[in-house]
Amino acid sequence: MPGRGPFAGGMVGQKATDFGGSAQRLMARLRPSRVKLLVVFNLAVLSVLLSALGPRILGRATDLIFAGLLGKQLPAQLGKEAALAALRARGQERFADLLSTLPVVPGQGVDFGAVARVIQWVLVLYVASSLFAWIQGLILNDVVQAAVRQLRADVEAKLHRLPLSYFDLQPRGELLSRVTNDIDNIGQSMQQTLSQLLNSLLTVIAVIVMMVTTSWTLALVALLSVPATMVVSGAIMKRSKGKFVDQWRQTGALNAHIEEAFTGQSLVKVFGRQPEAVRTFEALNAQVFASSFGAQFVSGLIMPMTWFLGNVNYVVIAVLGGVRVASGALSLGEVQAFIQYVRQVTHPLTQVASSANLLQSGVASAERVFELLDAQEEPPELAATLVSGGRGEVVFEQVSFRYEAQTPLLEGLSLVAKPGQTVAIVGPTGAGKTTLVNLMMRFYDVSGGRILLDGVDIQSMRRADLRARIGMVLQDTWLFHGTIRDNIAYGRPDATDEEILDAARATFVDRFVQALPNRYDTIVEEDGGNLSAGERQLITIARAFLANPALLILDEATSSVDTRTELLLQHAMAALRAERTSFVIAHRLSTIRDADLILVMEKGAIVEQGTHEALLQRGGAYAALYDAQFAAAAAA
Repeated sequence: MPGRGPFAGGMVGQKATDFGGSAQRLMARLRPSRVKLLVVFNLAVLSVLLSALGPRILGRATDLIFAGLLGKQLPAQLGKEAALAALRARGQERFADLLSTLPVVPGQGVDFGAVARVIQWVLVLYVASSLFAWIQGLILNDVVQAAVRQLRADVEAKLHRLPLSYFDLQPRGELLSRVTNDIDNIGQSMQQTLSQLLNSLLTVIAVIVMMVTTSWTLALVALLSVPATMVVSGAIMKRSKGKFVDQWRQTGALNAHIEEAFTGQSLVKVFGRQPEAVRTFEALNAQVFASSFGAQFVSGLIMPMTWFLGNVNYVVIAVLGGVRVASGALSLGEVQAFIQYVRQVTHPLTQVASSANLLQSGVASAERVFELLDAQEEPPELAATLVSGGRGEVVFEQVSFRYEAQTPLLEGLSLVAKPGQTVAIVGPTGAGKTTLVNLMMRFYDVSGGRILLDGVDIQSMRRADLRARIGMVLQDTWLFHGTIRDNIAYGRPDATDEEILDAARATFVDRFVQALPNRYDTIVEEDGGNLSAGERQLITIARAFLANPALLILDEATSSVDTRTELLLQHAMAALRAERTSFVIAHRLSTIRDADLILVMEKGAIVEQGTHEALLQRGGAYAALYDAQFAAAAAA
């Protein structure tokens, strides 16, 4: 099993999955909102269409102004055709060709009324386009946030279905990074890229149509830059994908180190390991910097490259457009509109390119979250045998178990714990004491043999039903942010205040709670930081007392309390263990002298069993442990 100390737990090996498949899987999460997405699409079409019409209509205003300036220079008594004929007769063919494309009225200046009406229409188009775009963004935001909310819910539900072995193999900070940072990054990426991609693609289509209807020859020249932009962007995106995956992987490693170092801050300081912690942080931070810099640098090349190609295209179109105006093939307003369309087709392509880094980053995060969602869950519960009554008889029949296939831990272990018995389990570290408890709780399933509770194989019981019959107090206390009352009632939420108070009195919690300003309404800080280790342990014992289970498991439950409190707790534990089977994992052998049965374990096997006096008289492994412990105490 991997270590759990402040400097233990490296990154679990990962590699990027299929980018296209992950992107499709991410988009599939938007299906429940497909009606809203259809509305978003239609609004985007309207917004883009109105925006695309703007330059064409605005070009009409340019033609009116230019025609007025030139028309005022022509003789008022001539009509337009006569004036053009006169110009050609004088050899001014290019000027005549230019005037032929304009609404020129000889002798008449600029029609500002007509220009104002055109500008009003353009303003109406742009205001309507902006309104549709705003509504589209509002609905799309609702769709994306709903998808991210469901993703969080799915991850939360998945975590409760995962076996304990998954958490044993995952550094806590790495797991937290997937659940928090990666999901947040997915939401931000989807929010920004979906709108940009949709509007950009529609804009490109609309602008190309307007360009072709204006001048297909200039459109052909302008569109030559599109494949060049796509090739450049595709090449850069391909290189940046792996860098973004590496960036989030390194971020997870850094979070894992920070979380573990902060959790074990007291140990880090006691053993003077701050310099090593800082060096580890600096090394991981440097890796995050390097991967983030590489990802952002490579993806950041997309925008300047596309801008360069767009500017080259702009210059070419400006020159060719000027020639077309001079030849009379296009009006000045049409060329002006066309140049705007060139900018409009370049801009969405640039937007697509600039959002590539967000897209790559979002999909990389999605891959990590999907790996969590695809993790193997606890075996399905095909049967559900309900056990009513019973006093908590536990039987192990030839039980075998191994964490890793090639490393056996328990082999052919058998024992019987009769109802009401207190069974103590002792032995050196790694002997299999906690594993025995984990198998009873079905945190792990046996590799061979079976475990019976009141004559029923626990494999045929629902895990929730099994665990509802078991109370557990661990050496490592766990309290949540809430009142002391809520923490005691955690295992039995329907308990009355009187029942909670009785449990607190029986386990001596009431003794220190009465000294607190808010008594049972005192808020427990994160991890119980405002309580002593002994006080936290007492609360967890009161929690088990209140649950009133049929089977009780105590894993060094009194290890964090003082000697006087421990003596008081022995009486409380005696009342708690009455008429129910109890398993006590103990290192201090003085606490288990009154146990009905003591199991001595070594290397996954029970080497001795009996009462305290009988095992001492035998002079075997238990006697050696007892003598060594009390000899060490006497020497100290």
